[in-house]
Amino acid sequence: MPALRTFADRVSCTLVVTQPDRPAGRGHKLQPTPVKVAARELGIPTVEPERLRDILVVLAAAHADVFAVASYGKIVPQAILDLPRLGALNVHPSILPLYRGATPLQSQLRDGVADGGVSIIVMDAGMDTGDVVLAERSAIGLHETYGQLHDRYAALGAELLARALSDIASGRHRHVPQALLGSEAEAARTLTRPLTKADLEIDWQAPARAVVDRIRSLSPAPGARAQFAGDDAPVKILAARVLEPQDLRGNVDSVRLAALEPGSFSGGFVATGSGFVVLEKIVPAGRGAMTGEAYARSRGERIKRDMVSTS
Repeated sequence: MPALRTFADRVSCTLVVTQPDRPAGRGHKLQPTPVKVAARELGIPTVEPERLRDILVVLAAAHADVFAVASYGKIVPQAILDLPRLGALNVHPSILPLYRGATPLQSQLRDGVADGGVSIIVMDAGMDTGDVVLAERSAIGLHETYGQLHDRYAALGAELLARALSDIASGRHRHVPQALLGSEAEAARTLTRPLTKADLEIDWQAPARAVVDRIRSLSPAPGARAQFAGDDAPVKILAARVLEPQDLRGNVDSVRLAALEPGSFSGGFVATGSGFVVLEKIVPAGRGAMTGEAYARSRGERIKRDMVSTS
């Protein structure tokens, strides 16, 4: 919501468009989006259409000078983009033309990108293809998760949006075609898509660093998934790190670890195609979050109980 609050603070915001209320929680009661809640706090009316085309007349009647779009999640029709006198600005969490599309943050983290940032573009009919009016680079931390990066880039995006609005109001803004900022081949290579169930599954044949990057790209939600031999259900993995030499001190049997096949779980460690991963936070089905080491102990205790009960 930083973008909305900044927008409302800098200009006269007369209307907020957000997604419809959706069922949430154990009772599956309809819940408003966080944007709708923030708009209410700011005293700004909202509309929540299933399709943007359904509110074309409403948006036209607003006679807006500029639209601002942030994390809306749907394609905005050209008929709507043509309405505001000064155009529609979009806050996009990547340095365009790289990582266009639906999941730029998750994809950059999954790919181990270190040089990220936020772009403000004037929207056109394409998928994040409009001219760039402002961009700022901001390095992505080696251990930063999707949740952490989302919040940090949301704050940066709000700041850039405010600067872009000021530049537009004063006539100082510039439009830079994305073709001047990078190749279409690279843009196509990094084009992102919505997450699927398969994207949540960990490929243990990948190197340890790639496994950790996928885990942090999905944390805290929806969370990476894995199922270990002997378990009845998959676990959700929310935090992990690459096994370092100092981790092998103490009671860790390095010979035993070296014999593990990719995907094998032992004592809180998992073998990968190259190296090992330390599980720092996992959520077994029907249980609370715990470390991989604690989970390993609980599995051993469960096996002992099963042996006693069947003897």
